[in-house]
Amino acid sequence: MSNETNVTVNNEYKDRLFNFIFGREENREWTLSLYNAVNRSDYMDSSMIEFNTIEDVLYMGMRNDTSFMISDIMSVYEHQSTYNPNMPLRLLGYVDELYSGYISRNKLNKYGSKLIHLPVPKLVVFYNGRAEKDDEVILRLTDSFDERHRADADIEVRVRMLNINHGRNKELMDKYKPLAEYAWFIGEIRNHLKSHDMFTSVKMAIEAMPGNFVLKGFLRDHLKEVEGMLDREYNEAEIKELFKEEGREEGREEGREEGRAEERKNTERERKRADAAEKRIKELEAMLAVK
Repeated sequence: MSNETNVTVNNEYKDRLFNFIFGREENREWTLSLYNAVNRSDYMDSSMIEFNTIEDVLYMGMRNDTSFMISDIMSVYEHQSTYNPNMPLRLLGYVDELYSGYISRNKLNKYGSKLIHLPVPKLVVFYNGRAEKDDEVILRLTDSFDERHRADADIEVRVRMLNINHGRNKELMDKYKPLAEYAWFIGEIRNHLKSHDMFTSVKMAIEAMPGNFVLKGFLRDHLKEVEGMLDREYNEAEIKELFKEEGREEGREEGREEGRAEERKNTERERKRADAAEKRIKELEAMLAVK
């Protein structure tokens, strides 16, 4: 992207494009098809979907991307444009809130003597960051624990991270055409961003879309929202990378300072040894002079 490009975060569009496409009531057919592709299932009735996405209006700053129930399965989907190995910890918090909502809606008593039957959680992260990752990676909460006690942990959270960059996860993309189109669209935008701003890149990518792409009409109809969401996402990703680089530089500076401090300590130790040796020599010379 040109250094002269000045892109500002648009706070009006707080959703992520991935969720805007695949997690909306009006697109529940796409949500169901994505669910089928991810879980190798064959549900046909999209009315089975019960969205239960956490909104930050209700949960003081906590908001997940997309969550919904089909039968006894509770799917929690997150999109990440930067790699985050702490997703199991984040999703643990989301699942806790979702279960609390489920218990409240169904007037269940978690303090009673009767066993509560809960929907089975299926946690998936759709990743399309620039860092190279395998098609599928399993992230585990226990990876955050001390290795010496990890096997003794009484809790585990397992998250499937699926790489949805263009050209990756071919089997999944072949099963679900809108996801393949989304991957193509993001890849096309990234290519244009090398020489254009975000808004121009989005327009160029939509115009370059083949006519048989099912997402083309939707993206064109919601152009302003798409521009705003991608503008925000890319700025957030850039800010995260900036913080990471600043952190790395701070770490390097701390390392250099520690090195300098250690060098000063070594110099001081040598000086003290030299002073002690000189003092001892003088003591011996004094003793010889007496004799």
